[in-house]
Amino acid sequence: MRVRSRWFKSDREKTPEEIASAVAFIAWRVAQNALKNTRKAQFAVDVGPQYFDFMQEFLVFLVQVADRIAHRRQAWNLRVAFITALAHRVGDILAENRSDLLGEPARDIKSRFIERLNQAAEDYAAFEYEPGGLNFAFVRCLGHAMESVMHGPDQQWVADQMMSIEAPEAMDTLERAFANLFDGQPPPPPQTGSVTCPE
Repeated sequence: MRVRSRWFKSDREKTPEEIASAVAFIAWRVAQNALKNTRKAQFAVDVGPQYFDFMQEFLVFLVQVADRIAHRRQAWNLRVAFITALAHRVGDILAENRSDLLGEPARDIKSRFIERLNQAAEDYAAFEYEPGGLNFAFVRCLGHAMESVMHGPDQQWVADQMMSIEAPEAMDTLERAFANLFDGQPPPPPQTGSVTCPE
């Protein structure tokens, strides 16, 4: 999948919040593409709550991927600011779209997303993310999460679709987007640690 992920020409270093806003838009597009591909593969994803449940789980996965990439690229204080801003911006986009189409309160939608994100962060934290490769256990979290979104026979096969097709493409797209967004940015000193998204 190709996404626009370069800044307009500027000598000013971008803030973590600006980078998070750009990544959030890219993540939304990547999740939409994954849903489109899944439907093309003959999985039934109904317009309505199931559509947005799919989007939520895929966005949760993408935030985890973005956090791992940011861990390689950003100093600790910048990473915390980035991932917090990303989580809230992704939550806003999901809430705006679901609220517009289903009439649910946007605040409740975002609150559920942040709660799910914090819950999933504990699951994903147990597994390593491997740039340039594919960690089976890491993407299996996405596969299992999607089983609860699907109905009937699709539950049995959706994990394979996520793990073999959608997750690798999504990870590759985010890796390339980060490389473009950080092009020309001075690399900060590497640091270690973990981060969770506060509500």
